[in-house]
Amino acid sequence: MRSLVLAAAALTALAAAGPARAADTDPPAPDALFLTVSGDQGGWMRGELLRCDPAPWGHHAHAAGACAALDAAQGDLDALPPAQEMCTQVYAPVTVSATGTYRGRAVNWHKTFANACTMSASTGDVFRF
Repeated sequence: MRSLVLAAAALTALAAAGPARAADTDPPAPDALFLTVSGDQGGWMRGELLRCDPAPWGHHAHAAGACAALDAAQGDLDALPPAQEMCTQVYAPVTVSATGTYRGRAVNWHKTFANACTMSASTGDVFRF
């Protein structure tokens, strides 16, 4: 009877500890940002995956420059250093977004610019793909 009581106590203690979480043993997800650019009212869209850690890589045409700009802004897309470009005042809105993880920090960002030139001047290499 004593062993039955001990077994029941052990099972109760295990149940109270809760289920094992697989996330504790899974490797961390790699840092990556999925970047998109879309035209007015979603008439067209393109996207690219950008990875900067441990080094810039992927199909992004300007991955090294994009990662350097993100590093300079400490991952804050609102703080990207703007370029000195002359843009027309033509209104042809372009919306950009960045979703994922950058240097261990979750990112879910989007912004609409008046046109592709102002987007490029404001975001540099990050959305040049």
